Amino acid sequence: MSFIEVFIIGVGLSMDAFAVATCRGLEMKKFNIKRALVIALFFGGFQALMPVIGYFLGVQFKDYITAIDHYIVFGLLLVLGGKMIIDSFEKEESNMGEKFGFTELLFMAFATSIDALAVGISFAFLSVKIFLAVAIIGITTFSLTIGGVYLGYAVGNKLKNKAELLGGIILILLGTKILLEHLGVIAF
Repeated sequence: MSFIEVFIIGVGLSMDAFAVATCRGLEMKKFNIKRALVIALFFGGFQALMPVIGYFLGVQFKDYITAIDHYIVFGLLLVLGGKMIIDSFEKEESNMGEKFGFTELLFMAFATSIDALAVGISFAFLSVKIFLAVAIIGITTFSLTIGGVYLGYAVGNKLKNKAELLGGIILILLGTKILLEHLGVIAF
């Protein structure tokens, strides 16, 4: 898997964190870089950790399912992308008045990185250099999270659903590309 492909996956995975960060930026009366960095460290850290866990789980089963691995990767990315697209159309009640404490931050970082666990499993089947991939994903998420906090502060909540929609589309397109490559339909 190329750097660009991993980067695109990182962007797709980052969309949940970006959306949450954008919402968190809404509660700031004045942009707080320290708070933005803490949020970005949590989200970027979890987005980097979860694929490693998924990768090592996937390696355990790799020999048993290599014949169907591309279907598994496609299925995982399709489900994750589909969920993100569906979530992008749901109306959420906002708790913007509440503070974003340690427990909530920990929970949100974990919740937004579950999809990264599944991607880590798929990385095991694709023989991805996992530590380079998670560095790219973590840095991408960190950067987009800081940008999301600032954007939320500057622009407002209008972008949240569009970011999730875009992330879902990216994951589905990448899953389709991987499936078509393994089936010999396309070559990149």
